[in-house]
Amino acid sequence: MRKQFIKGLVVSSALLLLISCKKEEPAAPAIDTNQIKEEIQAKENEFADTYNAGVMKEIGYFADDAITYPQNNQPVTGKEAIIEYLKAHVDSISKGRKISFTTNEVFVAKDGEQVVEIGTYKVVDSTKSVVNSGNYMTLFVKKDGKYYSLRDMSTSDLPN
Repeated sequence: MRKQFIKGLVVSSALLLLISCKKEEPAAPAIDTNQIKEEIQAKENEFADTYNAGVMKEIGYFADDAITYPQNNQPVTGKEAIIEYLKAHVDSISKGRKISFTTNEVFVAKDGEQVVEIGTYKVVDSTKSVVNSGNYMTLFVKKDGKYYSLRDMSTSDLPN
């Protein structure tokens, strides 16, 4: 009986030692939602400035495998195809007009690697009259420390 007690004590001690040596998971880094919102708004401002200049070029907005869902059109797949689509439509959409984007909300994944942005856009003519406005959602993914649009879609809130 004494041997069983000692054996039990040794086994219990070993289990207790194993349990107490369990490494604690490192805490996830704190996510600053306001900073991310500002970063996303800055990307939207750069996109609007580029678009308003009428010169569509690579500015680091879209991911290589991005898909955009333009209004009243089929989805456009791939960064290069999206840039070509925008180039083809920049004159008809922005000539004499200015677009602006406002990031209203961001929903950040716990690891900060993905962000869903919900925002509004407004297009004004040379007299500052609103000619189009609406809402959009964009899914951003982080690559090499920067966010890129992976999916986006928008809808106008003006009647046809």
